[in-house]
Amino acid sequence: MPFNVTFTTEQAASVAALISATSVKKMRIQGKISPSGDKDWVLTATVGATVIQPCVVTLEPVQTRIDTTVTLTYAADFKYNDTENVVEMAEDETIEPLSDEIDLATIAIEAIVLALPDYPRASDAKLETSVFTKPGDKPMTDEDAKPFASLAELKDKLTKEGK
Repeated sequence: MPFNVTFTTEQAASVAALISATSVKKMRIQGKISPSGDKDWVLTATVGATVIQPCVVTLEPVQTRIDTTVTLTYAADFKYNDTENVVEMAEDETIEPLSDEIDLATIAIEAIVLALPDYPRASDAKLETSVFTKPGDKPMTDEDAKPFASLAELKDKLTKEGK
């Protein structure tokens, strides 16, 4: 069973809000669902979208084009832990329990989120060092934050006193 779903502007805006992006454009999922064996199904699809996120350094918009392939197997004999409301992670994360429906929107959103950069950064963004402190106090630097910096200072002081 082939499918080709292009998300409307309104649907893409809802996805952008859901994933905390500035905007999502040209979102689509295209592929097919095929039988596998007697009871299982395999979904193969291509998910595409253009996502704009703020740069983690400058907050300027960063555009990322996502084109990724998704393959999922919906298994009729997928086992749940009956004593708890917990599903053990399978070694193969492409196996899903077979249900009455397959939600293409959820599959597309998950694929986009997994493909997005965790820390989007504009190509010209530079992280400069800034030091903040109360007036009159010595600012703490990255060197000061190292776990053995104070011990090194003490060692140096004792070495100088011991001369």
